[in-house]
Amino acid sequence: KIALLILVASAITIFFTSASQADWINLTGSENSRNIAEIYIEKDHVTIKLEIFVQDLLIFEELVPDDFFPETISGRPGPDERLTIFSEQTFQIITDTGEKLRPKLDLVEPRIRVERPSPFAGTINPYTRQPIPGPPDDKRVLYAELSYPFSGQPKSLRFIPPVNDKGLPRTSIGFICYHQGVPVVDFRQLAGDNILHLDWDDPWYSAFAKKQLKRDLQSGVRTYLYIEPYEVRHEILVRVKDMMTWMDFDLSGDEYIEEDEFDPVLQQVAGFFMEKENVLIDGKQLKPILDRTAYVESSMLRSRFIEIPERILLNTAMIGIVITYLTDGIPQEVVTQWDLFSERVQKVTARMTDPAGPFPYDLTPDDNVLKWTNYLKKYTIPTVDKIMVNNMHRGVPVPILSLACAALLLPFSFLIFSRRHKSQPIKVLVGIIVILTIGIVALFPLYNLSIGNNARASQITKDDSKAITLSLLKNVYRAFDFHEEAEVYDKLAISVSGDLLTEVYLQSRKSMIIEQAGGAHAKVTQVDVQETEVKESKKQKGALDVRTKWTAVGSVGHWGHIHTRQNVYDANLTLAVVENSWKIIGIELLEEKRIDPYTKSGLQAVE
Repeated sequence: KIALLILVASAITIFFTSASQADWINLTGSENSRNIAEIYIEKDHVTIKLEIFVQDLLIFEELVPDDFFPETISGRPGPDERLTIFSEQTFQIITDTGEKLRPKLDLVEPRIRVERPSPFAGTINPYTRQPIPGPPDDKRVLYAELSYPFSGQPKSLRFIPPVNDKGLPRTSIGFICYHQGVPVVDFRQLAGDNILHLDWDDPWYSAFAKKQLKRDLQSGVRTYLYIEPYEVRHEILVRVKDMMTWMDFDLSGDEYIEEDEFDPVLQQVAGFFMEKENVLIDGKQLKPILDRTAYVESSMLRSRFIEIPERILLNTAMIGIVITYLTDGIPQEVVTQWDLFSERVQKVTARMTDPAGPFPYDLTPDDNVLKWTNYLKKYTIPTVDKIMVNNMHRGVPVPILSLACAALLLPFSFLIFSRRHKSQPIKVLVGIIVILTIGIVALFPLYNLSIGNNARASQITKDDSKAITLSLLKNVYRAFDFHEEAEVYDKLAISVSGDLLTEVYLQSRKSMIIEQAGGAHAKVTQVDVQETEVKESKKQKGALDVRTKWTAVGSVGHWGHIHTRQNVYDANLTLAVVENSWKIIGIELLEEKRIDPYTKSGLQAVE
């Protein structure tokens, strides 16, 4: 067997393919296991896609084709016999009647393992307190696709991966399983005996018997309250198939929402919830604004909008609704009541999120009121204020006391000249002259009076320039916390000159858009000025050119997910004193980079 492993390993080194990208993140690290199994349960068969780690080929030797070897191996069983051994001993799939399913080997070839994003690899899992593993350094795998036909609709399937005589796993296998398109488990470890109970009426409710193999996102109906300065959002995420208890969509089939049914179903669900909307803010029912409606693909850590009509699998089709209320500041109380429960839907996942963080809650028929109370004792709503100019940062500094001393030198010098001419004593006058001369030098840097209004680079330290640009940039980003366009422009005008307002408005909107959140504009939560360099402006008399490098982190929350975007900027900001306050009167953007806010390396983010 050792010789067999060596032969297979040497054979596989001559084949390479490009790594593909997968849009999934997991905190368990199972997506980085040595071996990966993707299990797909359809109406009449099971498909398993295996990525077998090159160093584990001996464990799965029955799948290695004969033509992978440079020479014939004496005594090796034939392909059919090897598949029988594989299905009965190596990787077993057993129905509820005890039948072991026999596979067909549809495809086997050397590949490079699929690259599954795991930005938290190497960090500590906050739940298990264990390091999250990364993928093997050796990316070579043997890829195999097997199909297991079955008849009827088995009530359950047992999956038993390779185990030793003591029933312990022979190797690690990370797996994910789908029943008719529905992911019934997040990436987890496939070990021991695993029973999957199948719900053929609605695969969303198929589930593994093991508690650790429960899907994190169990509920097909979820509701969220977001309380922010000047805004309250009620967001609802529902599965179309669950909504059929209360609505008739008149679909042409029972498997898909067809492309021509895409928009009608969307509008029907949105209208249904707008009619039932009952959010009370400080005891009042404010005007609800239907902010966004979209089909949503949702996974454990992220979600994305589907905006272009397409054919969607009914089992997994979910619709998100965002209903917005405009408020003055932050309310004291927000209440909503949930009345949609059914035989299937007995628990609705809920969450309330305010500036202090999220508060999870589960709604049931007996406890169906979601109530948020303002306990933000120390929270202050960010404001946009003028950045007043310190007198020491503008005009020509005039040393008043030094000039006064210099002015007194003239009469005393004249007295000395007169007394010497008359042979009168001058010692006292000489002492006064010495004191005044010392005063001119000693008082020169003190008690200066600025003459003129122009800013002076020589008067601004590096710390001063960082503080000024940081305050101005924060003002710009905070202006977008307001919702009415006119109000945003008014707030921008506090820190940006009139000629630049439209440019700054459009550029800021564009730069902080998050595609995964349906094009929503991220609210900037953190600004950090890293470097500044100040010099007198050559283009604008009396102004300063400040070469500034800064980062801005913005986020927007939808349906329990936080979408984050981080940008790095390098720009020349032209600052001037306007009506006794600092303003940005010119911007030359030199570079804008988008980086991944979750990684230390700052690699380009993929959302």
